Amino acid sequence: MLLRYFYDDKLAHASYLVGCQATGEAIVIDPARNVTPYITTAKSEGLNIIAAAETHIHADFVSGMREFGVEHEATLYLSGEGGPDWMYSYVSDESGNEVNHHLVQDGDRFHIGNLEFKVLHTPGHTPESISFLLTDRGGGADSPIGIFTGDFVFVGDVGRPDLLEKSVGLAGTAEEGARQMFRSLQRFKELPEYVQVWPAHGAGSACGKALGAVPSSTVGYEKRFNWALSFTNENEFVNSLLAGQPEPPTYFPRMKHVNRIGPALLGQLVAPEQIEGSVEEVASFVQAGAIIVDTRPCAAFGAAHVKGTINVPYNRSFTSWAGWLLNDEHPLYVMGEEEQLPHIARDLRSIGIDRIEGLIEATKMWVDSALRSSSKELLESYPDVTPASIADQVVGGEVVVVDVRSSAEWEEGHIQHAKHILLGKLPERVREVPTEMPVLVQCRTGMRSAIAVSILQAHGVTNVFNLQGGIVKWQEEGLPIVTR
Repeated sequence: MLLRYFYDDKLAHASYLVGCQATGEAIVIDPARNVTPYITTAKSEGLNIIAAAETHIHADFVSGMREFGVEHEATLYLSGEGGPDWMYSYVSDESGNEVNHHLVQDGDRFHIGNLEFKVLHTPGHTPESISFLLTDRGGGADSPIGIFTGDFVFVGDVGRPDLLEKSVGLAGTAEEGARQMFRSLQRFKELPEYVQVWPAHGAGSACGKALGAVPSSTVGYEKRFNWALSFTNENEFVNSLLAGQPEPPTYFPRMKHVNRIGPALLGQLVAPEQIEGSVEEVASFVQAGAIIVDTRPCAAFGAAHVKGTINVPYNRSFTSWAGWLLNDEHPLYVMGEEEQLPHIARDLRSIGIDRIEGLIEATKMWVDSALRSSSKELLESYPDVTPASIADQVVGGEVVVVDVRSSAEWEEGHIQHAKHILLGKLPERVREVPTEMPVLVQCRTGMRSAIAVSILQAHGVTNVFNLQGGIVKWQEEGLPIVTR
């Protein structure tokens, strides 16, 4: 048996290639949209991917299941649990053409070479969630080596049950899901303690509230140290599981829909135009109603950028904030370093942002040249201010403070009289920001607030500052916060 682990650190998404070396056949569990890495790895190991399996309809990334089924003629193993509202519609089209697939249910078994997969229905995160118990029959085993849990059990956490209620608006499903999760965990506890646990997410995912950064675990370890498996009282478990869950990103409902009906195939998408854009051309795109995302670091963007563009730096948080802040409703242009642009386009497509009109190289030389010409009137900047330099104005009520952190962070302590607007909700709530006074934006360390400043500027708020070092630096300098 061969097991290979794939991890997208921007999505905190884990997927797996499992192969039977005796027969040369392999399967991918919970694949990402771009299936090339799996195929390349399989070929290097002398394996042919004949199947792909999915634990549930994912909400945080575009699945590669349809890509495997249509483009690579793999057999798809999909959940047949959860009822008609949670059935995959892309497996057959209006003409009756079907992708080769099996809708599997609790207790079903299927084989990839000498590897046996047993399906467990493990609802809680979603009604259709299933897990796959793997037994290496070819290696002589008669009991499972591991379980692919998807978003059911993570290292140190379990999947949140409230997404359908908070993201899709299905009232009452959060508590129902939490109770299903409690019952599913009782089944999990009955597995042998040596069984390895292979989840679909790690630390940083919004599919839970306390995910560990370790890639795998065992049933025995989770029984001892996973907070969610310590409960014996169902009501206490439900209350604890529903408390303190992070705000679900706004793109989650769209991902649920896309993965249920089937995403566009990557080969059918139009490649973005490579544009050697000038400042004037970028400004014309803004005037035409396009969204321009500048992916340079915050410091470079803050020093000079085209008016109307927004800043989402290309780092580990890029995909998350792009999902919160972008959509396919307007033409999208992406600015960034030349060598990063193809990767940025790929990452955007991993969350279903397919309408990318153009990729624009943005260099320091390009900006500096504009600053020395008449084009500089098309540029703007914003200042970072230190807590010490702005504290008197804050305390004196001479500035409006906007805190863009999460609700949990806000409740731990915030600057008195600050207005709390989660960064991901700022575009739709920008009119709530008073503009009769200077606006000071802050987060924990100054990174999210820099993105927020760019959004406010793009909406015409010009007298705006970023708090350097955020509330961490504010507190380090002994400045006051409140918790009420």
